Amino acid sequence: MNAVEICAVLLALAYVLLAIQQRRICWIAAIISALLYVHIFWQVALYLEALLQVFYIIMALYGWSAWGRQQQRAHSHSHSHSHSHSHNKSQSQIQTWSGQQHLIACTAVISLSLILGWGMQNWTDAALPFFDAATTVCALLATWMVTQKLLENWLYWIAINAVSIGLYLARDLSLTAALFAGYVILAMVGYRTWRKQWLRQQTA
Repeated sequence: MNAVEICAVLLALAYVLLAIQQRRICWIAAIISALLYVHIFWQVALYLEALLQVFYIIMALYGWSAWGRQQQRAHSHSHSHSHSHSHNKSQSQIQTWSGQQHLIACTAVISLSLILGWGMQNWTDAALPFFDAATTVCALLATWMVTQKLLENWLYWIAINAVSIGLYLARDLSLTAALFAGYVILAMVGYRTWRKQWLRQQTA
């Protein structure tokens, strides 16, 4: 545990808390945290986790742009309605996926995880190749789901974070493991918060 890991943890927490509130600045916290984690994971031979952070940075830049466009649409939409809806003008609509869409996503995740895990087992000295591959692929999908404001992203994060705790404990990253335990709770809060808004949208 060092100063870099502490900063990365605090910024990662800030990202989740701001994302729950649908604050666009969450993506800035995500970018800085990811940059720090590239260094941290490389030091302990979690190469795919380090590479994942680079994808997070790209996804966070996309998220910043996507949420900006969504806010503009929501803002202009609110001006065409009565002032009774004005409290939602800075927030865009939360979406949901059908069961079939989740099935396709999960099938793709399992397939990619097996291919990636096999490659890592044969060509790298990765600590836990299949474990690492599965959390990496799932996290990429879930992050993309956040950029699209898909409600179920929080359910995916609950599963990913629970599995990740074991991965980080095995690599002696105790503070990061504790962070991910906190993430499980925050993801539950996030799901509940976003679901309330989604239900309000259905009755609006």
